[in-house]
Amino acid sequence: MTKKIFLGIISICVISMLAAIFLITAGLYGRSAEVAASEVKTNARLIASAVEQGGGVYLERTDFGKDIRVTWINSDGKVIYDSEEDPDVLENHSDREEVSKALESGEGSASRYSSTIMQKTVNHAVRLADGSVIRVSGVHSSLMAELVKVINPMLGILAAVVFFSVLAASMVSRNIVKPINDIDLAHPKIKKNYKELAPLLEKLRTQNNKVSRQMDELQSSREQFSLMTESMTEGLIITDPKLIVLACNSSALRLLGAGSFTKGQSIYALNNSDVFRHCLLNALGGRRSECILRTGNGQREVIASPANSIDMVCGLVVFIMDVTEKQELETMRREFTSNVSHELKTPLTTIYGIADMLANGMVQSGDVAEFGGNIRSEAERLINLINDIVSLSKLDEDTAPRESESVELYSLAEEVLERLSLSAEEKGVTASISGERVSLLGSRTILSEVLYNLCDNAIKYNVSGGSLSVKISHVPQRAIITVSDTGMGIPKQYIGRIFERFYRVDKSRSSRIKGTGLGLSIVKHGVIYHNGTVSVKSEEGKGTVFTVELPIEKKQHNEE
Repeated sequence: MTKKIFLGIISICVISMLAAIFLITAGLYGRSAEVAASEVKTNARLIASAVEQGGGVYLERTDFGKDIRVTWINSDGKVIYDSEEDPDVLENHSDREEVSKALESGEGSASRYSSTIMQKTVNHAVRLADGSVIRVSGVHSSLMAELVKVINPMLGILAAVVFFSVLAASMVSRNIVKPINDIDLAHPKIKKNYKELAPLLEKLRTQNNKVSRQMDELQSSREQFSLMTESMTEGLIITDPKLIVLACNSSALRLLGAGSFTKGQSIYALNNSDVFRHCLLNALGGRRSECILRTGNGQREVIASPANSIDMVCGLVVFIMDVTEKQELETMRREFTSNVSHELKTPLTTIYGIADMLANGMVQSGDVAEFGGNIRSEAERLINLINDIVSLSKLDEDTAPRESESVELYSLAEEVLERLSLSAEEKGVTASISGERVSLLGSRTILSEVLYNLCDNAIKYNVSGGSLSVKISHVPQRAIITVSDTGMGIPKQYIGRIFERFYRVDKSRSSRIKGTGLGLSIVKHGVIYHNGTVSVKSEEGKGTVFTVELPIEKKQHNEE
């Protein structure tokens, strides 16, 4: 704006100066032309009067100088005398305008312009009494010649005018623009500026207030969005069509195992695996895409949904969920189903085979009792398996009876060992109990199953002539149950898996030992039910020690 004002003022000054110079020069030229014509006319009349009185002698004796040219022409147009040229070489002048006018009316004037010398010739002719004509010619410079004469001083004046115009234009333009530049756009004040700007400033102030409110609302919405997304355990990523990240919560970085990341980077900076890329590219194609992504921290389910605008994808919304536990549970479910099917199939196959033999009369009467015992043994195995599955299912689903009674562990352990005395005697295992009487609040049924399965395993996996010992003790606020045996022990690499359902360290050897394979799983869940912990120490060939720690005052589930 300053530049435009500056150039405008300069242009006006220069144009005005040039116009003034031209008009003044033209005015002076017009005045000088009138004076020149008047002088030529006066000279013509004087010379004509002198010729009337003195004849040609006057012309011959008089020196007219270089300013005027005198020519005497007879009535036929032939030149009789010329002050500058030989009359004999001059052409007939009867066709000259001023001569023809003088012959007709007594006097005549005319002017002619010469582009060669840029001069104008002013002519005036007077008719004498004898019919001849005296013509006087004077030279007057043209307007262009006059302009050429004054060009140098004019350029000097123009330069001075331009210089002062530049200074004035600079000052004026700055003074004009300064109030505009000084406007506080955030808080415009109408009274301190041009009145002409009042409508604009009022509208600007209104727009500022509106924008300020919208910015506050936008900031509030952004903070709410950030608060909500940051409180999510699931990862959330929003990208543009070029997969540049527009928004990303911390859960997404944690789940994808990404380190430092800033918005504006490509989503592939978070994860660049083929599975992830394929999932995102499918979503960019306009359809919802899902995949399971394996990272160093577990398994992640990725759901990429396109954000559609009319007929084009304007971005992606990507959800990331931790499905490690879900996948593990699904794996455990499949393994559990497979193991249950196998464990149920074995006794059922035996029962079916024996029953088929009995039905077809293939068993001798003396062997019926033995086959019936086998059927009972397999049926008992099925019942135990089903009972264990039901107990484990109740503990898994937290549907076990809610019991809160005082349980004295020492006497409970004595009851368990009494129930297992026959099994210990058959195996040749010596069972013993020691310690102190410790009571706690809990479920007597579940604690009985925990002790029973620990002691039962200590007998089944013991060596003939081995020993089993149960010790009850306590530390402040915690009861401790220790079950140790002198059995075959557990290899160190398998200790971490013995609490899995149906897991057997040595399947060939374990298949010869009666059991459902669910005992230690029931122990684990029963201890968790009482907010306790179970640990195991074992050395192959030397025996195993299970240690259960339970809070003496058990907190009830779902309190709070």
